Amino acid sequence: MIGLAYRTAWGILAAGAAVLAASGAFAQFNPQTGVAPTQSIASSLPYNGDPFGTRAWLADHGVTFGFVYTTEALANLRGGIKRGAVFDGKLEALIGIDFGRLAGWNGLKLFGNILHLQGNGGPGRNLVGSLNTISNIEALPTTRLSELWLQQSFLGGLASLRAGQLVVDTEFLFSQYFSFFITSDWPTNPAVNIPSGGAAYPLSTPGIRLKVDPTPQTTFLLSVLNGDPAGPGLNDPEERNRYGLNFRVNDPPFVISEFQYRYNQDPHSTGLAGGIRFGGWHHFGTFDDLRFDSVGNSLASPLSTGVARRLKGNDGIYAVLDQQLYRPPGGDANSGVLLFGRAAYSPPDRSLSDYYLDAGIIFAGMIPARPADAFGASFLYAHMSDRARGLDRDMRLFRGLRVPLRDYELSFEFTYGASIVPGWTVYPTAHLIFHPGGNVPGPRSPTESIKNAVVIGVRSVIQY
Repeated sequence: MIGLAYRTAWGILAAGAAVLAASGAFAQFNPQTGVAPTQSIASSLPYNGDPFGTRAWLADHGVTFGFVYTTEALANLRGGIKRGAVFDGKLEALIGIDFGRLAGWNGLKLFGNILHLQGNGGPGRNLVGSLNTISNIEALPTTRLSELWLQQSFLGGLASLRAGQLVVDTEFLFSQYFSFFITSDWPTNPAVNIPSGGAAYPLSTPGIRLKVDPTPQTTFLLSVLNGDPAGPGLNDPEERNRYGLNFRVNDPPFVISEFQYRYNQDPHSTGLAGGIRFGGWHHFGTFDDLRFDSVGNSLASPLSTGVARRLKGNDGIYAVLDQQLYRPPGGDANSGVLLFGRAAYSPPDRSLSDYYLDAGIIFAGMIPARPADAFGASFLYAHMSDRARGLDRDMRLFRGLRVPLRDYELSFEFTYGASIVPGWTVYPTAHLIFHPGGNVPGPRSPTESIKNAVVIGVRSVIQY
């Protein structure tokens, strides 16, 4: 039955994609809201990019689809693994089907998106050696299925159940304001503490998600997913699940839940907008102790068995804050001066990064001559666990090797978003990365840590 459901859903997605390619007119579908954005480059084209009315006709019948094309050129000027430049691209095709409008099945929706990834694999992997995100489109080049799910609403639209190929980073541990930056991503904690990084870009995995909105201001989310989207192995998880078609269901599960409270989000509100989120996750697998072996010796000791002690499960807790500090007269929740912050914690004996912080500030629509522009600064801080640092000390003691002591990675981003036309934005950006990889050895010597890096570049995002 599961295989039949996947084949049926994939057939619907493929048919929708064929229609999309033929029509030549698109509107981005937001997997969180199910609403196409008001900003699309189609509004700058003749006939709103829909000369034959195909897009409008399909939308009237419940079919929404679109392309988002993100390209960037980023250069590492100093430090890191090596100097150089990379070019990366992500072409995302999205489709949403409302079966209430299409076939009279109210509350049932389908969503799917496919990623075509281009370039060298990104600056973090190839140039800097960072753990924190430098580019949130960084990935190995391929074409892969991202999400493919069915969702049924019930209780008059107050609740919904979603099932299929899912990610969690579009709804959980998500900041509405941080998404302005190119470093906005699934945080380093939990990314380095869950097998294959968890169900977050560019990987996805089978699962279910329950959403309940008791009031317009509050939301409860719960998701249960397969715990390893790529499966076990020593090579890159993106290579183990190259096309997003593994559909693994037998790994220990991953569970995440979140409570959200929002305020003054209505466009007509005059108060300062914002929101808070609290959540936690648990992985039911087993994890290696980062310092001790199966009999309690240090893994660096000559007496070690060489087999790490196995620990049951891993956990995390987190909080997210979005707060508008200034709302211009007539402005909406995403205008003015905006502040965000996220914090996450996991137990240090089995987690490479035990706690993580990020925060930033954005000035949106503050230049009268450029009302659609924004600029801001942010930082990401990933602390390396004391247990990992203890192993480094043991390496110095038992092996006489002056390896660097892992401590933290801290990165800063400074970005300006310049609107060229509605639906096309260009982002000049600059990044400072301190202690890439958490102060780990570089490729030249096991006793010399990777040097601090400086990355600059530009990104283009076109929504069509």
